Amino acid sequence: MSRTCRLLALAAGALLTACTVGPAYHTPPPPSGAAAPLASLNPAAESAAAPPDAWWRLFNDPRLDGYIAQAFTANDDLQGAQAHLASARALLEVSRAGALPTTTPKAGAVDGRDPNTDEILEILGAKPETTWIYDDVFDVSYELDLFGRVRRAIAASRADAEAAVAARDAVRVTVAAETTRAYLQICASGEQLSVARHSLDVVSHAADITARRYEAGAGSRFDVVRAQGLVAQARAAIPPLEGQRRAALYQLGDLLGRAPANAPVEALACEAAPRPAALIPVGDGAGLLKRRPDIREADRRLAAATARIGVATADLYPRITLTSFYGGVATTTSNLIKEPGLAWGVGPQIAWAFPNQTGPRARIAQARAGQAAALADFDGTVLRALKETSQALAIYGAELDRRQALADAQARAQAAFDIAQGDYRAGALPTLDLLTTEQTLLATNAAAAASDAALANDQVSVFKALGGGWR
Repeated sequence: MSRTCRLLALAAGALLTACTVGPAYHTPPPPSGAAAPLASLNPAAESAAAPPDAWWRLFNDPRLDGYIAQAFTANDDLQGAQAHLASARALLEVSRAGALPTTTPKAGAVDGRDPNTDEILEILGAKPETTWIYDDVFDVSYELDLFGRVRRAIAASRADAEAAVAARDAVRVTVAAETTRAYLQICASGEQLSVARHSLDVVSHAADITARRYEAGAGSRFDVVRAQGLVAQARAAIPPLEGQRRAALYQLGDLLGRAPANAPVEALACEAAPRPAALIPVGDGAGLLKRRPDIREADRRLAAATARIGVATADLYPRITLTSFYGGVATTTSNLIKEPGLAWGVGPQIAWAFPNQTGPRARIAQARAGQAAALADFDGTVLRALKETSQALAIYGAELDRRQALADAQARAQAAFDIAQGDYRAGALPTLDLLTTEQTLLATNAAAAASDAALANDQVSVFKALGGGWR
């Protein structure tokens, strides 16, 4: 027992002087200017306030809030990401087990002839015989992590698990954004359909008037055909919008984990896309880098790659394991616990890839290359986040300007059409000029409705780029 105590004391001393090889991880600094205000911030459309996590509530639409809650519960992509996270956490527990002693109880019985027993019997002048041999042994081994191989492996697995959390959060961002996008597309398509159907009613009414005037001898056949062509053109604009609306409905159903037959048809009641109650809060670059889960995932992947350099470097040094066993071996079960049948032992084992260390050094080179790739991916992810946000803001701002110009065009086209109608009824304007003015009004109204749909889509793109929705 005194010898065992000395071995344990030596092991404790070795642990106290243990070191951890390999580089320590530090988060890389962001690119120059990354923390500045976002380049495309438009004070007339966005504010510098930090965006809320549940950004979709800015639309103040209870039905949309309910769809987001359903998607977070039932979306298949999100459930898959959660399963990957559970797998990563299980692997972390496997790595943590490396810091604990390994215990292996074994017991067995064999009926046969044992060479060692036969040799003893031969020495004693007896004949070899068949007999039962019983054993029960409890093995314990513990790696003395002198160079941090186990600690680095645990750090790598922990970073992998944190990266899986960030990947799950990134899926939540996408699910929230695409659910909102699909719902707003349904609403915006409803608005476009309303405009298209109203346009059809207007041109149909005008075509009826033109036909009656022709029958009364006050017009030409050309005017009638042209008016009927305008009716056909207005009617042709309706089916594509209905198809787009149905496609958006099925997209929403898929995000909610539903088959097309169970799509949420109640969403078709929305015929105007809701708008944020205030300016869109976008924050600044520093807040964006902290909020985007894809940046956090890239950071954790880089941390894991750095820790794996330490794992590979530790293989350059000896691996010392303290092993022990205790049990019994006997030809009868009763002798297993008696002194003649007892077996025990304790001692260190050393494994070392030396002097040929080509393999360990190649694995170090591989790990460093993996770290370089992870660093490049991190830098690229940061720049991509800044680019996506600036692009989304720029497109949204441009569409806002276009919508304002279309509003002015709508007002002028409506005024021109009202004047043309009055002149036409007074007989002071040809039918062709009235139809041309009417066609201009319809085209302007359709363009304004399409711009409303584009604005709804652009708003979602801005919020998605900002990376909210994962807390």
